[in-house]
Amino acid sequence: MTTKSKTTETIEAAVSAKGIEQTVETLKDGMAKAAAGFEKTQAKVKEGMEKAMKTAEEMMAFSQGNAEAFVKAGQIWAAGVQDLQKQAAATAQASLAETVAAFKALAAVKSFKDAFELQTGFARASIEKGLAESSKLTDASIKLSEQAFAPITARMTLAVETFTKV
Repeated sequence: MTTKSKTTETIEAAVSAKGIEQTVETLKDGMAKAAAGFEKTQAKVKEGMEKAMKTAEEMMAFSQGNAEAFVKAGQIWAAGVQDLQKQAAATAQASLAETVAAFKALAAVKSFKDAFELQTGFARASIEKGLAESSKLTDASIKLSEQAFAPITARMTLAVETFTKV
């Protein structure tokens, strides 16, 4: 009985050792798979963070470009308005000089007929010049608006092109 018992114990010990080895191997495989999964997850998280950072940098650069476009538009507008004011001042000064000359000529006339003709000519010339200057000022204002909004329009075009690709 003792030999059978020792044999049985040996077999049980061998089976038990084999079971422990299998358990250890299973644990090792599980740990290796878990480590590989963790590495994949870590790589995906890192990739996602890099994409997010790149997107944030692109958005910052795009926003900076927008700010620069608005500054440029403001500079163009300010310079253009200043030019329009100079043009208007020059027109007003020329008109004043013409009015003074007309009054001097009117003061020197000898007859009512001459005064009437002089006044009629002055009025006609004033209206024609006023319309011409008004047309020039309108054209210059439209051109200024187009120039001032050009940087902003360019940024809007870029935004549409950029964000329609995304």
